[in-house]
Amino acid sequence: MQDKEVLSADAYLAWWRLAGVECAVAETPVNWLRPVAVTASAAQTNMPSAPPVAKPVDLQAFQTWLASDTGQPERHWAGRTILPTGPIDAPLMIVTDMPDPADIEQGMLLAERAGALFDSMLRAIGLNRADCYMASLFFARPPGGMVETSDIASAATRMATHVHLARPRRLLLLGDRTIRALIPTDGGEAPDALPRFNHDGGTVPVTATFHPRLLLTQPAAKAQCWRALQSLIEEDRP
Repeated sequence: MQDKEVLSADAYLAWWRLAGVECAVAETPVNWLRPVAVTASAAQTNMPSAPPVAKPVDLQAFQTWLASDTGQPERHWAGRTILPTGPIDAPLMIVTDMPDPADIEQGMLLAERAGALFDSMLRAIGLNRADCYMASLFFARPPGGMVETSDIASAATRMATHVHLARPRRLLLLGDRTIRALIPTDGGEAPDALPRFNHDGGTVPVTATFHPRLLLTQPAAKAQCWRALQSLIEEDRP
């Protein structure tokens, strides 16, 4: 029994020697809870130098920046990206939260059943997709559709520049997550009394309503959605 214990102890010590441990204690005590001080020169040596990213000055540059910049939060997610499309100075810019799984398959925002319902909503106010600028808060879909709070804040800041460069006459926000990100409130405002959207160059009238995916499961909400859409009908339109 004693020989087995000795062999076990020798094997244990040999394992630690292979790991690089040469002694059990050092001559001077070490405070393992104190962080190691890093000199300024060492920090500068270890810190990678990233060139400053120029802020896009027009819509084309902004879209190129979205498609190529590795600092976008969507670059951490695997899967297809769906970038914004549409004309500058559009009568309406539509912003949803992110592509749905069906959108990813079709390569376009608001596809399949939700898209068919959305097209009907546009026709009811005298518009179609070709008239509108289509965008999403996130141009890719994260695993499970879950987004970090910091990424939402980053996307909201990015959208302020996006709207400024796209120059739409009006803004339509689809879905609760989009509304909360772009028009934060303290809970005291009525749903139909949302403020104007503040972007980098000023403000733009904004209307918010349910996402078509919710209307497919809750048809009773269509009446409230229609009331919101009516505010988008321009006064000079017959």
